[in-house]
Amino acid sequence: MPPAQPANQPLPPRKLRPGQAHRIVFANEKGGTGKSTTAVHVAVALSYLGARVASIDLDPRQRTMHRYIENRLGTLEQRGLTLPTPDCEVFRGANTGDLMAMIRRLEANCDFLIIDNPGRDDPYARIAVEHADTLVTPMNDSFVDFDLIGQVDAETFKVKKLSFFAELIWEARMKRSRMTLEQQRPEMDWIVVRNRTGHVEARNQARLQKALGEMAKRVGFRVTPGLSERVIYRELFPSGLTLLDKGHLGELGTSHLIARQELRALVMALALPQFTPGRSELAPA
Repeated sequence: MPPAQPANQPLPPRKLRPGQAHRIVFANEKGGTGKSTTAVHVAVALSYLGARVASIDLDPRQRTMHRYIENRLGTLEQRGLTLPTPDCEVFRGANTGDLMAMIRRLEANCDFLIIDNPGRDDPYARIAVEHADTLVTPMNDSFVDFDLIGQVDAETFKVKKLSFFAELIWEARMKRSRMTLEQQRPEMDWIVVRNRTGHVEARNQARLQKALGEMAKRVGFRVTPGLSERVIYRELFPSGLTLLDKGHLGELGTSHLIARQELRALVMALALPQFTPGRSELAPA
């Protein structure tokens, strides 16, 4: 099967189909890549744009995304605030049929359904990937994380072979190609998001970029910069606030403003379907 789109090229602009939410799945089998943090910030960003957003946390043990939203709701109640906030539920079903029923129930009343996969391989994570319209894989800018996608030669840093995770995505896209025709779903757009790029030595960063480019051509994903390593993300978790909640974060430094710009750029790079927007906090400052 050929890649769903040329490497680093987004799918053509499209609009949401009536009654069909766009499914965004955040998936990475390695922890510590900023997966849940990225998912929460994208969900809140879309809510600020006026979209109806629901989310599913597929990790009932860690439930990081759900806890973040819980913290946010608690802060809003305590401070008497009203801020755009996505709905979030934890999946606790007994089988994959329960998951699909949950997906259909939630997406009936939203524009975007965001699913935060656990940092491991299980049947529910695979179902979520197979049904993703946009698949987002955050990774830290290191060959430790690149190993999730593929292995490189120790001397030349050329890609030797695909990883188990990349092969899993390839199989999911083959199933998805049939689903595209049967259920009138869009082609899957797979995006690898490079988080924590600020702490990478220049030569190593160039090697990573070259390896990612080579891999993108082989399996058809796009690459975009993500969120740099900033203390602000860890500090915001207890309150559930995000970088978009300006006016409620106190005095912001230059690093916080840069981080907000990174988030805006990431949301734009996802090239999500058009919807009827409300007020926008993502317009350039």
